[in-house]
Amino acid sequence: MPAEPLLRGLYVPLVTPFTSSGEVALDAVEQLASEYLDAGATGIVALGSTGEASALDASEKQAVVDTCARVCATRGAQLVVGAGTNNTAATIAAVESLRGTPALTAILVVVPYYVRPSEDGIVAHFEAVAEASPVPLVLYNIPYRTGRVLSAPNVLKLAANRNIAGLKQAVGGLDADTLQILAGAPHDFAVLCGDDAYIYPTMLMGGAGAIAAASHLCTPRFVAMVECGLAGKLDDGRAHAEALLPVVQAGFSEPNPCVFKAALHAQGRIPSPDVRLPLINASASALRRALDAVDAASLH
Repeated sequence: MPAEPLLRGLYVPLVTPFTSSGEVALDAVEQLASEYLDAGATGIVALGSTGEASALDASEKQAVVDTCARVCATRGAQLVVGAGTNNTAATIAAVESLRGTPALTAILVVVPYYVRPSEDGIVAHFEAVAEASPVPLVLYNIPYRTGRVLSAPNVLKLAANRNIAGLKQAVGGLDADTLQILAGAPHDFAVLCGDDAYIYPTMLMGGAGAIAAASHLCTPRFVAMVECGLAGKLDDGRAHAEALLPVVQAGFSEPNPCVFKAALHAQGRIPSPDVRLPLINASASALRRALDAVDAASLH
């Protein structure tokens, strides 16, 4: 029997809550992580773009990782940590620093951004990082942030690496490259949808789950949608996907994670709606749209 993917299900890329005076609210990090695991998430992703990792200093990053690791270890859940940069040596140092982290299952590493390397350079980057990493990597392909695409042939080449377990695919749609990856990847290579509007169709074509910022809201329904995708429950899954689409659209109407943090604050779940510059807090209209979408999704 073919091996199952290491990563399977819904992963919440946790926001980093701040207090009203601007510090990281570690008690809220712990509470949110616990709530999402209680709601059925397979695991937590710490220090992703949704977690404003680029705005945290080294001590804040470590505190977030330690808190998420403690929650995941206590609950027997998976922890994925974002550690990729546009510098290979720095990325290797970041992944090596995570050695020994409790519950650490995989490390999320983005395609190098800004420097615009060739695809051969991107492949060599991932191979070097995988060689040094204490746990398997999840490739993160998000060309609208990085300026570079990791094409299907090169994803499939990297999928053969023993220390690369999956891919977070966020290319703005369910395109031919993604379909080629889904069709050609080894059975134990997890293709995780990173564009929340396309989670369900991606899963119906063989995806293993999702890393979904929008699942900060309506989490049980996102879990149910992913489970329907895994089980091939077409009609039930489609109903969830249709109900959740307005939540996704509202949540991404302004830069991520501004709207999600505003909604969580409005729900009384984090101490402030604040993000750090150059992001600015969500507008009142975006918050209202998100809360209305959550209310509507809760009725169906």
